[in-house]
Amino acid sequence: MPISIAAAQALLLTRAEMAYANASFEKRSFGQTMRPDSWWAQPLVVFLGLSAFVVYSTWAAFQGQHYYYGPYISPFYSPEFFGSSPHSLFGPKPGWWPGWLPFSPALLILWAPGLFRLTCYYYRGAYYKAFWADPPACAVGEPRKTYLGERSFPLIIQNVHRYTLYIALMFLCFLAYDVWKALWFVDPATSRASFGLGLGTLVLAVNVVFLSGYAFGCHSLRHLVGGFHDQISKNPFRQRTYACASCLNRRHMMWAWMSLFSVMFSDVYVRLCSMGIWTDLRIF
Repeated sequence: MPISIAAAQALLLTRAEMAYANASFEKRSFGQTMRPDSWWAQPLVVFLGLSAFVVYSTWAAFQGQHYYYGPYISPFYSPEFFGSSPHSLFGPKPGWWPGWLPFSPALLILWAPGLFRLTCYYYRGAYYKAFWADPPACAVGEPRKTYLGERSFPLIIQNVHRYTLYIALMFLCFLAYDVWKALWFVDPATSRASFGLGLGTLVLAVNVVFLSGYAFGCHSLRHLVGGFHDQISKNPFRQRTYACASCLNRRHMMWAWMSLFSVMFSDVYVRLCSMGIWTDLRIF
């Protein structure tokens, strides 16, 4: 027996309401999932990688020595505002430094690039999963029942990322200048500087390239160069810069990890050369 369209719609609505009323979802326990893959592998690698970097960089920052060699300076210590190396901008250790705190030029500056990475949109997603299990991975049960987001303390501090970007760009200028200085080698016999190229020069230059790829692909930089316009196509310069930043942003995770380990390896290279364990190869 045929029914009217109105009756059919009412029947479908009733069935939908019954299905909705009978549906129940049980919250997954920590680590519970239906995923058949090794979902834990990526958070584990991120945990180990970030932990290794934090441990090494903290150790290196408190050393206060073996951070320069010839024309090279470790990126952990640049810009060197106060210190004992020829790269120091304002002389040796300042008199106002607390006597109970070991002095290291790195302690004056590392907070800035550290805060830039800590508040980075990519790194936030990475260490939320790896360290806090929030969540451990997609479609995997997490250990907490509530979600506060980044609207309350302390995570609301993550919103300073756009401002740490400006500081990071200034640091890039100092590191690029360090590469220029790493092209000039002083002859011990004559005390004259001559243009040259060493393996350390290439190490520091590659580090600047990786750091630039990471910083110039930052989400906040895309907003800075492409924002404030409803139609970005009406401003060709902004459109080109936005496209360039977007191109780097597509590989933001790659740039983040490559720059993380390049800055650490740069410190290792300079440190081991300063200690006499490695010998810097002069190309010309």
